[in-house]
Amino acid sequence: MDSQPYSHDPVAIKIMIAGGFGVGKTTMVGAVSEIKPLRTEAALTEKSEGVDDTGHVRGKTTTTVAMDFGRITMREGLSIYLFGTPGQDRFWFMWDELAHGALGAVVLADTRRLAECFASIDYFEGRGLPFIVAVNCFDGARRHSTEAIRTALDLDPRVPIVLCDARSRESAKEALITLVGHVLDGVGSRA
Repeated sequence: MDSQPYSHDPVAIKIMIAGGFGVGKTTMVGAVSEIKPLRTEAALTEKSEGVDDTGHVRGKTTTTVAMDFGRITMREGLSIYLFGTPGQDRFWFMWDELAHGALGAVVLADTRRLAECFASIDYFEGRGLPFIVAVNCFDGARRHSTEAIRTALDLDPRVPIVLCDARSRESAKEALITLVGHVLDGVGSRA
């Protein structure tokens, strides 16, 4: 009989962080990642004028052109890998690769421009990938009830909505915990 302790193969959970341009995806990955996040930021140029709406994010000077990547170690052998998606339509060709093998997604929303998260919601609904909506509560943005947001986004009543601050590690962790709980609830209801 082998006297070595039983060891489990490492498990990696993949979660996508999605949403419109400038909604806080890069910020959220950076806030919660235990490693220095991989960022594929490029400077906004004149070519993006009229394409990327910086009206509500006036200080924004860069944009994600491929993905953001971060990691959270839950325990030895169990890690969560975070993949922040690019927000603009012209980079959507990458989403299928990023979504491959994902457990679920957090769709970040900004109440000043809710329409910008419709495409992300449609993407995950169309692929049957579980997701939650995390409303990034920007300073100075008008607050709305989660039910008003649900109605505006025409969300299924089972999709959780959370209010968060993408800059806060604790708030970002709570959004991720809500997503994992939502996924587990869905698994239990299918059993």
